[in-house]
Amino acid sequence: FAAAGTIFVYATTEPHEALLLGGNTATLSEGRVTQFGPTVEVFRKPVDLVTARTFADPPLNTIVLSKKGADFLLEGGVKLPVPPELAGISDASYTIGFQPHHLSLERPNASAVPVRAKVTITEITGSESFVHLDFADARWVMLAHGILDFETDDEVEVFIDPRHILVFDHNGRAVTASKLAA
Repeated sequence: FAAAGTIFVYATTEPHEALLLGGNTATLSEGRVTQFGPTVEVFRKPVDLVTARTFADPPLNTIVLSKKGADFLLEGGVKLPVPPELAGISDASYTIGFQPHHLSLERPNASAVPVRAKVTITEITGSESFVHLDFADARWVMLAHGILDFETDDEVEVFIDPRHILVFDHNGRAVTASKLAA
């Protein structure tokens, strides 16, 4: 197509299809473009919570929490370190988000934070399991390789890696290091 100067437009409601195709992606919500750019960049660096939720399947995991000092405070006294590039954000309420594959049963690195969550249901697809969890007032999905056979109401320890969190302000706009400098 490129040699003929043709532009190919493919519309899908499936984020994984857009990621497979690559190129550029425009995310739409309620008839408006929320973000346009290289597909992987839109996926990894959404400009707002609407885009992050639109471009996530399974759904983006989120939780509203407070930032105090160097940490986001979660229920039960759990502290999630603020990513170093966002160290200058003010103490306030934020929504953090993270993809289902960034929630894990094993500690991926020393900075990962453990939280205890309750299993609501497990979907086994054969090569992957989708474990639905309740933590505080949030509902999360963990995407894990292999067959995980948890029972409803099982308590499990899962790890959040602060290197992979997305941070959104009270208006749903992404908080980024470039906005801190502005």
